[in-house]
Amino acid sequence: MLEKRYQATRKASVFGVCGNFILLLLKGIIGFLTNSQSMIADFFNSFGDVFSSFMTGIGNRISMKEADRDHNLGHGKAEYIYSFLISIAMICTSFIVVKGAIVTYIQKEKIEFSIFLIFVSLITIGIKFFLYLYTKNLYQKYDNILIKANSMDHRNDCFITMLTLLSAVCGFYGYRIVDIICGILIASFTFYTAIKLFIESYDVLMDKSIGEETREKVYQLIYQYPEIQKVNHFNATPVGYRYQISFTIFVDGNLSTFESHDIANRLEREIEAKIPEVYLTVIHVNPMEIVEK
Repeated sequence: MLEKRYQATRKASVFGVCGNFILLLLKGIIGFLTNSQSMIADFFNSFGDVFSSFMTGIGNRISMKEADRDHNLGHGKAEYIYSFLISIAMICTSFIVVKGAIVTYIQKEKIEFSIFLIFVSLITIGIKFFLYLYTKNLYQKYDNILIKANSMDHRNDCFITMLTLLSAVCGFYGYRIVDIICGILIASFTFYTAIKLFIESYDVLMDKSIGEETREKVYQLIYQYPEIQKVNHFNATPVGYRYQISFTIFVDGNLSTFESHDIANRLEREIEAKIPEVYLTVIHVNPMEIVEK
């Protein structure tokens, strides 16, 4: 499963780099020749896409390394470190684009509209929609935040380039202001997506606990064991895209050491088998005095 997950993410990264690099060249040439702010914004967006696809490949390679003496829980958080870097790059790009659009409007720089703006926009939408469907399918299979980041980016690019297409069409009719507005909207959309990715990566890097839904699944399995009288000290630590959990169970103090630990061992195996979000379960067993009535 881990090897398939690695290969899937690697393919997503390679396809992303190749597709985005082709679009980067097309948008750069047409955007700067025509001085279209929406196409230039789209160019910077593609530059960020190439960077994010490259970071996906690096992060995926590191995250798949086995645990070692210095990294006892493996390297899974590399996914979130690199998705964090991707989000910062997207935020910086959005500010650069907004600044360029405002300067162009204030200085009343001339925008030369071309039919090639429309051709490039249509090509971009087609390629990006294909990449979105491809990466969305991979994310649903392997639950990798790096693939999710790429999938979100491809989806956003479809909407972003639709704005570029709108500005190009309006440009033929002399509505210059539409190009400036679309450039700023593209940057704003990029910024919004980056903030969402930033928060998600930040939460994991700051060891945010497991979600309530998954926690409830764990408790449902725990209380299927009638021997368990009480549970406390529940803790969860993210290990890449999964969690290590630990808690203490209280059982009848009259049970033998073997019997009480057998309960814990069976529960550990069941949690890890039935809840994919859990990477490792550690259960501490305490005796509990049973008062006879």
